[in-house]
Amino acid sequence: MTDNFIQLGKSGVLRFNIRTDEGVDTGEYLEFDMEDIELPLIYQEIGERLKKNQDKLKNQLLIINKRQDVKGKKLLSKNQEDEIRAVRDFVNEQVNIYNMFLGKNGVQKLLNGRKPTYEMFEYIDEIIEKQIMPHLNFNIETIKDKIKNKYKKDNEEEIEVLE
Repeated sequence: MTDNFIQLGKSGVLRFNIRTDEGVDTGEYLEFDMEDIELPLIYQEIGERLKKNQDKLKNQLLIINKRQDVKGKKLLSKNQEDEIRAVRDFVNEQVNIYNMFLGKNGVQKLLNGRKPTYEMFEYIDEIIEKQIMPHLNFNIETIKDKIKNKYKKDNEEEIEVLE
């Protein structure tokens, strides 16, 4: 019996190799399918979800700080324990939101094995804005032109798409 297989091409995929501060290649990378029509929508959605998650953390911390503090079970007070849990949950949700855009384990790849912290998200935002976004051209016009050309019939006018 012979093995049958399909070789998949990677046209239209933008790949970013990840290096350490010293310039050593980590072997990890991020990939973005430039023909994915949903990519701009995902990017827009993560912005909204990040804002909601920040608002949720602010509200939780406000509630915790307004209530009377009591002794905790161990070293920390009850309010300190709750603040740490709130920040931990916030960080975990931020990682999930960023990974919607960066891909599976994208945040972990960018942090090169370090645990995410509250301050790490400024670093990730900077990477996205300065190093990734200039290469991601969310040009809807290009996509519309491709659709028009693909489905245009001979000797007929181009169809109106997404207007």
